[in-house]
Formats: sequence, C-alpha cells, structure tokens
Amino acid sequence: MGHFGVEKTLGLLKEKFFWPHMRKDVQRHCNRCISCLQSKSKIMPHGLYTPLPVTSAPWEDISMDFVLGLIRTQRGFDSIFVVVDRFSKMTHFIPCHKVDDASNIAQLFFRDVVKLHGIPCTIVSNRDTKFLSHFWNTLLSRLGTKLNFSTSCYPQNDGQTEVVNKSLSTMLRAILKGTINLGMNTFPILSLPIIE
Repeated sequence: MGHFGVEKTLGLLKEKFFWPHMRKDVQRHCNRCISCLQSKSKIMPHGLYTPLPVTSAPWEDISMDFVLGLIRTQRGFDSIFVVVDRFSKMTHFIPCHKVDDASNIAQLFFRDVVKLHGIPCTIVSNRDTKFLSHFWNTLLSRLGTKLNFSTSCYPQNDGQTEVVNKSLSTMLRAILKGTINLGMNTFPILSLPIIE
C-alpha cells in the first residue's frame, strides 16, 4: 500500500492497532521504504504556492487540470482529468485520452462532476487549449460559471491543484514501479474504481 508519510500512516494504524514503540516502527518503515526513496522527490519544482481566496461552500469553486504522459491502459486511457473542490478538498480523478477535445472533456465534466455536485460558480484552470476553446468558454458562460486562468509564468497560483497532481504522480510512480519492473504492459491503477 502507498503511504503519505509517518503521521498519516501512524494515524491509520492507530485506528485499528497498537503495539509498544509504534511510532518508532512506523518512522523506520517510512524512512526505509525503497519505493518511496526511489520515486518521491525532495525538491519543490514550482516554488512557493500562493493560495486563492477561501471559498464558502463545497463544489462552488473548483480547479481543474490534467496529468498527461501516462502509460496507456487496456481501455486506451493515457491521461487523468483532475477536478478538485477548493472547499472540501475532495478530488475526482477521471480517466481520459490525451487527444480528447473540449467537447469530450465537457462530457466527462458533466458526467462525473456536475451530475453529482451541480454547476460550480467559478473554475480555476491553467491555459490548456481545451479550457481556452470557444466551445468551453461559451458553454460555461451560458451556465453562469466564471473561468479564472492561471498564467504560464506562475503555475503556483493554483497551488492546491499542483499539490494534488504531485501527490497523484508520486503515488502512481510508487505503485507502478513494481509492475513496470516485472515487464507488464498494463496500467492497473485505472482498472480499479475511480478514487474520489
């Protein structure tokens, strides 16, 4: 199982287990985890993150981005469409194709986000061509949703999505390392239920 460090792993274990020197054992395990040592970066590539204004209710203000360049799954997916609620921090990871156009992304957005949570008031995204398209802008303006774009020079202004993307990439790298070394051609994470 992947882990997010000593404190979260210890918190999960304390819910069900106890043994003497539990913290020391968890620290030793996390510090010696070969997968983590090989796949987790110690550097922060985007500089300091700048928080956006605090939201007042869940699923009113969201952020969106893509994780691209992944190994193709058996169903042909090679990217993940990431949608993050800025209030509750709940995240939808939606499998997609790198070549999907704005109408395909809109269909995924309505199927997996709007259907469950309603239409958001604002959306923060980068300047991906899918989000800049006339179709996407027209659709969301008719629905009353305001689009806010981060600039290419300052990707850290949408820090929450960057942190989610980094965490997702780290977990995928750690999980898939074992399957790639065994010579398997599949990408098992997306054949599991979508993580929310």
